[in-house]
Amino acid sequence: MVKLNKDIFKVANKSLRSRLIVGTGKYTSFTETAKAVKASGAEMVTVAVRRINILDKKKPILTDFLNPKKIIYLPNTAGCFNSEDALRTLRLAREMGGWKLVKLEVLGDKKTLYPNMIETIKSTKILVKEGFKVMVYCTDDPLLAKKLEDNGASAIMPLASPIGSGLGIQNKMNISMIIKQSKVPVIVDAGIGTASDATIAMELGCDGVLINSAIANAKKPILMAEAFKNAVISGRNAYLAGRMKKNQVASPSSPLKGII
Repeated sequence: MVKLNKDIFKVANKSLRSRLIVGTGKYTSFTETAKAVKASGAEMVTVAVRRINILDKKKPILTDFLNPKKIIYLPNTAGCFNSEDALRTLRLAREMGGWKLVKLEVLGDKKTLYPNMIETIKSTKILVKEGFKVMVYCTDDPLLAKKLEDNGASAIMPLASPIGSGLGIQNKMNISMIIKQSKVPVIVDAGIGTASDATIAMELGCDGVLINSAIANAKKPILMAEAFKNAVISGRNAYLAGRMKKNQVASPSSPLKGII
């Protein structure tokens, strides 16, 4: 079996052992967040810059529970619906913590939460010029995914299905096309519902998966986090092992030649 610690996941200037990235929103408490992150084995977490507490010193803050010196924080632009807001948010993250590795998402509308790809491509160009390493949430359109890579994206993050829907991967063909054409990591982001969805993503050849709602909204988030950890490992190992060829007819497990 391929050992995960020998299969390094490289994104931008980071080298990770775990191919699972987890979000930090929607949990009942920061304590639960920290326990779930630990159970997942993730070394990178996303943080919604617009939703973190930086003013009220009486309230707990995420860094009290997840040490940014021990786990990689990935600031994201959750809740941004235009390029200007997204750029301002990530520039603020850079000023707050020196973060240059960031996740960009520019949403089109509040109902579907689909990416606005025109604003997303525009923002990617500007951020790359400013020295950011940009991991980009996008649609599963191979042409637009390639456009992002051509404009300097450090990772392509196509949705599996709408954010928070839990529907799993709806278009395996497009995800596979994006993987085959990309020279940067492809990380499925949004819509994963359960551990088996993550296994499918990894078996397709994705470099990683990003999970938030599927863990945080589970009845037992800590147990689900562990399930995702194992699912990602299994899916990656299956991909590296190389699945058997599919056949349209039956093929006997034991040779028929020479039977009594």
